[in-house]
Amino acid sequence: MARGGVGESETYPVRMARTPFTLAALATSAVAGLDVVGAAPYADDGFDSAVIADRDGRTWVIRVPRSAAAEAEQSADLVALGALTGGVRSRLPFAITGFAGQAPVEGTRAVVLSFVDGSPSPTSSMGPELAASVGAAIAAIHALPTSCVTEVGLPSLGPVHAHQTSTTLVDRAVQTGLLPAALRERWEHALLDDQLWQFQPTVVNGALGSHSVLSDGVAVTGILGWHELRVADPALDLAWLFSGRRTDAADGAFATYLHARPGADRQLAARATFYGELETAKWLLHGTETRDQAVVDDAVQLLHGLVDDIQDDRSPSLGAETAPILALRDVEALLDRVERVS
Repeated sequence: MARGGVGESETYPVRMARTPFTLAALATSAVAGLDVVGAAPYADDGFDSAVIADRDGRTWVIRVPRSAAAEAEQSADLVALGALTGGVRSRLPFAITGFAGQAPVEGTRAVVLSFVDGSPSPTSSMGPELAASVGAAIAAIHALPTSCVTEVGLPSLGPVHAHQTSTTLVDRAVQTGLLPAALRERWEHALLDDQLWQFQPTVVNGALGSHSVLSDGVAVTGILGWHELRVADPALDLAWLFSGRRTDAADGAFATYLHARPGADRQLAARATFYGELETAKWLLHGTETRDQAVVDDAVQLLHGLVDDIQDDRSPSLGAETAPILALRDVEALLDRVERVS
C-alpha cells in the first residue's frame, strides 16, 4: 500500500473513479458486520482507495486496483502480510497493516485493511530523531528470521542474482544511447568489483521509500507496501536513503542501523548508493518503453545531474576500496552527534 510511485501500466478500461462512499459500500460487503460511519479519499497511486471509520472507532483502508500491475502488487502484498504473523510483527518497532476482508468487483477485488497512521518520510525534512528511528526500523526488518519468508515460498536471492539483475539493468540503460559515458564507466566498474557483491542476504521489505515509511515526525509509526518481501540484499532497503546527495539524515539513519547490526558487510553503503543511482536508470527505461518523452527528458536531466554530483565529489564512490563501512568508534561518534543535535 504505497502513497506515491511511478505511473500505471496495463490500465483497466477507462471509467469514473469510485467515490469514497461507493468504496465504503464495498467495504461492508468485504467485512461482515462492518458498520461504516464515515469515509474520506486516500492517496494511493494505482488504486481507488478510501479511509473508512466504523462505529467502534476503528479505521480501515479499502483499495481497488485500477490496473493489472496494481492487482498483481496487491496480490503479492497479501501473501507477504500473511507471512508477517503476529509473532513476526512483535519483533518490529512499528505497525503493519492487517487483512480484514475482500469482495469481488468488476473483474478484480476490493481489499479492506487496517489503517496505519502516519505521514511519508522524505529525507529532506527528516530530523535526527526520525533518522535514528528509520535506521532502527530497517535493522529490525533485517534481523527477522529468514524462515518467516522462505517457509511461505517467497524468494530467497543471493549475491549472484543481485549482480545479474544490476548488470541487466545497466546493459538496458546503455542500449538506449542516453546514458552518460561517466555513469556507464562508474556503473560498469562497480559491476566488476567482486568485493562489492559479497554479502549475507537478509529479510528485506524490498520496496522501501519515503512514501512507504510512515512517521509522526519523530519516530516511524508504520511501513506500507510489502509486495517485494523476500530474502535478498539488505542494501535494497537502504537505497532510498542513499539516492541523490548524501544528507545528515541518511548518515544518521545508517549509523543507527550499524549500531543495531554491527556485523553488516563493509560494502553495504556502496551497494545502497549504486541501487539508488539505478533507480534513475529504471525511470529512463520506463520512459523509453512507454514512449513517454516527458519521462525520458526528466530521466536524462536526472542522469546528468547525477554526473555533476559525481564530478563535484558530492556523491560517494562505488568502489569497495574507497567506501568502507564505518568502524564501531565512528558509529558511536556519529550517534553522539545525533543525540546532541536532537
